[in-house]
Amino acid sequence: MISFVVPAHDEERLLGSTIVALHAAARELGEPYELIVVDDASTDDTAGIARANGARVVRVDFRQIGRSRNAGAQAATGRTLVFVDADTVVPAATLKASIAVLRGGAVGGGATVDFDGHVPFWAWVMLPIVRGGLRFHRLAAGCYLFCSRAAFDASGGFDETLFAAEELAFSRALGRHGRVVILRERVMTSGRKLRSHSGWEVLRLCGALARQGTALVRSRDRLSIWYGERRDDV
Repeated sequence: MISFVVPAHDEERLLGSTIVALHAAARELGEPYELIVVDDASTDDTAGIARANGARVVRVDFRQIGRSRNAGAQAATGRTLVFVDADTVVPAATLKASIAVLRGGAVGGGATVDFDGHVPFWAWVMLPIVRGGLRFHRLAAGCYLFCSRAAFDASGGFDETLFAAEELAFSRALGRHGRVVILRERVMTSGRKLRSHSGWEVLRLCGALARQGTALVRSRDRLSIWYGERRDDV
């Protein structure tokens, strides 16, 4: 069985499309599956939309995506775990390729990431570099990450001391137990953070990360891009 784990905080606007796409991809593949939405302290109708679209809801109050993913994995019953962000659409071809590489002996992996809508120039310039770096180092982007249950358990799951970059740490942990594959197949995630935060804000965050290292991502205080008040998409 495939277990989809979707962490969500105040995602009533985009969650429905994500779930509908996952249902469609899984049905096309013809595999048994379950869909778990981990509702992390939402104040909107995230849980209601999840249930209305056939997902099981696990309610937590962490405001930390790594812990939310781990909670979803703990509730899951499948031998294959697919972690999908609540603003990400997964095509059937990408899911099919993910299952194929797992059956071919890989322990996990990710996909090539596209962004919906307009992408600012600074992000458009950086995207090929980021994609190439993730592929070269076999690091999965957090919006789509898959692995076997056995590899998840062996790696210890997502590092709950991290408030960001936990998917990179998890990818490295998976790599110690086998082959990690970053697919050419794509997923489409929301570009809202790129549109609602300036290149200068992102540059300052990168500079702080260079100075402080992992200490920066062990607290949500400096991570407003992920944990601050959500800005309107532009």
